[in-house]
Amino acid sequence: MPIGKISLCATPIGNLEDISFRVLRTLKEADLIAAEDTRNSIKLLNHFEIKTPMTAYHEFNKVEKARELIAQCLEGKHIALITDAGTPCISDPGEELVKQAVEQGIPVESLPGAAAFVLTLSLSALSTRRFCFEAFLPTEKANKKERQRLLSQLKDEERTILLYEAPHHLRKTLEDLREAFGENRKITLARELTKKYEELLYLDLDRAIERYQEEEPRGEFALAIEGKSLEKKKEEAKAQWEELSIEEHLQEYLDKGLSEKEAMKMVAKDRGIGKREVYQYLKAGD
Repeated sequence: MPIGKISLCATPIGNLEDISFRVLRTLKEADLIAAEDTRNSIKLLNHFEIKTPMTAYHEFNKVEKARELIAQCLEGKHIALITDAGTPCISDPGEELVKQAVEQGIPVESLPGAAAFVLTLSLSALSTRRFCFEAFLPTEKANKKERQRLLSQLKDEERTILLYEAPHHLRKTLEDLREAFGENRKITLARELTKKYEELLYLDLDRAIERYQEEEPRGEFALAIEGKSLEKKKEEAKAQWEELSIEEHLQEYLDKGLSEKEAMKMVAKDRGIGKREVYQYLKAGD
């Protein structure tokens, strides 16, 4: 008997008209649909008159349930995986199922569709050429140390930053981002994407914090935040080196194994001065 396969089926994040013909056909043809929340997904299936049986596959049963689904695939079954909304495996437990499927040599296909962070990026009016996606930051209650570590990393991130956030954590996250960055940056906040009351706010961190001190956040948010500019990074690096004397600065590079000539070149570059100036300064100190 030939083995089955797994289809990752992207579902609408709001507007049901965004579902593809291919996803609809696959959901009807599959032997079983694995859904993150069957109570939520039944609404989608009923709307499109899909009668395929469902089973729950979520964060709390993902390892054991994946083994069960893999066993069915090995018996020739076709499993369709859907998330509550959007593309499976993106900030979603589906990655465990894919991992086990690949290990067992089971074919996996992905049927493209919406992902909230991609829509937010495209609408953000920020740089879209390079970006990083961090999904939900851990809460302070769940893992304060890991939250602080990630915020520290994001401080120097040059790419546009994409995050998800729940309404009851939004205020804290905005405040923590502002504190971690140490500067005000542009931010786009998106909610209710593709729905009737879709809302996009083009603000900066200070104005966003002020807005949600007065207004209660509602709905899941996707955030696009401006990365640190190269100019800002250069200013900070220059300020860091200017705290050292030229001798101390040179010694930093000599201690790293650079030759004196190479070290002088690096000092000149860091400080935005000519190599001759570095040489003359050091010679005057002899």
